[in-house]
Amino acid sequence: MIYDDPVLDMKHPQNTRMITIPGDGLVLSPGRLYLGRTLEYTETDGLAPMLEGRSSVGRLGLFIHVTAGFGDAGFKGYWTLEIHCIQPIRIYPFVEICQIYYHSVEGDFVGYYSGKYQCNKGIQPSMLYKDFEKQQNYSQ
Repeated sequence: MIYDDPVLDMKHPQNTRMITIPGDGLVLSPGRLYLGRTLEYTETDGLAPMLEGRSSVGRLGLFIHVTAGFGDAGFKGYWTLEIHCIQPIRIYPFVEICQIYYHSVEGDFVGYYSGKYQCNKGIQPSMLYKDFEKQQNYSQ
């Protein structure tokens, strides 16, 4: 998925477009953010997940998550990958580009059982605008 708008406004939903990686590959361009999705659906009851790119992929200048490497205990769904490259790179479908590992949680915690990304089925663009909606409701 890519964003279509030249300027992204965090207070509003973004226009996006789905792209498909063909069998002969897709060249990613620097300066553009691509959103992808893991093939694996995960459920993390009582565990805090963390996603990292593979070092072999990073050494090609392909970054798999720009900022969101940690997940929430209780998250259920597919991981949306924030993909960025520093030079043009051809990628291919079904290549293992990242790894997920889990940390145990000690003590009491509040799990992530409802939220804007919970139980997703596909790639999730930013839904930060929903936070602004909540703020407006609190101020009324």
